[in-house]
Amino acid sequence: MADRPLEALEGKTPLMAARTPNMDALAQRGEVGLARTIPKGLPKGSEIANLSIFGYDPKRYYTGRGPLEAASIGVKLGPEDVAFRLNLVTFGVIGGSVIMEDYSAGHISTEEGKAIIQALEKALGDSVFHFYPGVSYRHLLVWRGQVEKVEKLETTPPHDITEQEIGAYLPRGEGAQELIKLMTDTQILLKTHPVNHTRQQEGKREANATWPWGQGKVPQMPSFTERFGLRGSVISAVDLIKGIGICAGLEAITVPGATGYLDTNYHGKAEYGLRAVEKDDFVYIHVEAPDEASHNGDLKAKIAAIEDFDEKVVGTIVKEMERRGDFKVMVLPDHPTPIELRTHADDPVPFVIYDSTQKRSTGAAGFDEAEASKSGIVIEEGHTLMERFVRGKG
Repeated sequence: MADRPLEALEGKTPLMAARTPNMDALAQRGEVGLARTIPKGLPKGSEIANLSIFGYDPKRYYTGRGPLEAASIGVKLGPEDVAFRLNLVTFGVIGGSVIMEDYSAGHISTEEGKAIIQALEKALGDSVFHFYPGVSYRHLLVWRGQVEKVEKLETTPPHDITEQEIGAYLPRGEGAQELIKLMTDTQILLKTHPVNHTRQQEGKREANATWPWGQGKVPQMPSFTERFGLRGSVISAVDLIKGIGICAGLEAITVPGATGYLDTNYHGKAEYGLRAVEKDDFVYIHVEAPDEASHNGDLKAKIAAIEDFDEKVVGTIVKEMERRGDFKVMVLPDHPTPIELRTHADDPVPFVIYDSTQKRSTGAAGFDEAEASKSGIVIEEGHTLMERFVRGKG
């Protein structure tokens, strides 16, 4: 959701340009500031940022994105196994060069993605490699018993190289050749897969390649209850976020119609979240839509996603919680995804903490990057923000 000033918006960010009366009201009554969710030197990814927001220092607990997604899917990893996030992607050819045309294979549906991953597992799965289906274009590859072999392996997130030649970004280091061979084998199989034949006829982008990245081994994390004394749950359509929650001992709640895209069920996430806090202390609700709009370079869609989030998630939750009694709510982006970059940045993000039992207004006129900057509050270690929210410390 966070961004940088845009010429197209006369120097405003999408968050400043969007109509967000519910977040603005929280900002006017609560504490507003900036938090650095991605420590300097670490990857500018959702895995790092969300670990921070959950209250876990990424420098201590981050082992890779893949194992967090494995936890969400229910895939058990041994201590020597390596899990990769596996995107279904679209390769294109320009002037004889292979480029990353689309990191999401045209936001392929979950049903289509599952059919492809099951076919890859049947043809290529063995005692070493296994393919597991996830949501839409987001899937899982597990390399059994190879922790030591791939410790120095380097991979690149596909959304970082949209419309760029892929050659310089292929896996490199120990184990790279075996992984590249597997990628080539999947390309051969995908050429004739029925899902791609149908997508071609319908004028959609084909899932003509796979892209493994974000590899890692099983993390060792204390539970959220041990850290903060609270029981709770996590709501997200994205396996990564659900996986962090599961590793933290939270319940992962599935919401019908939650897609991880612009068409997600915003109201459903809010309603399921409200049900969750009837029985537990805490719920972490994640919405991916503004990030996807940013990766697509779609400013109009990003503003619409921010407004939908404000109205259908924040508005729904705050109105109902005010009816129920006292509550706390924190709202923030996990990281910036500037439209002009079409990928993640590590700038500090705005946050607002509202506690109905306290008056801690920092005098913000609304919720956006500029108002957060004016407060003078900067949380340099983003993983301490949860402590500030839960216990009012920091």
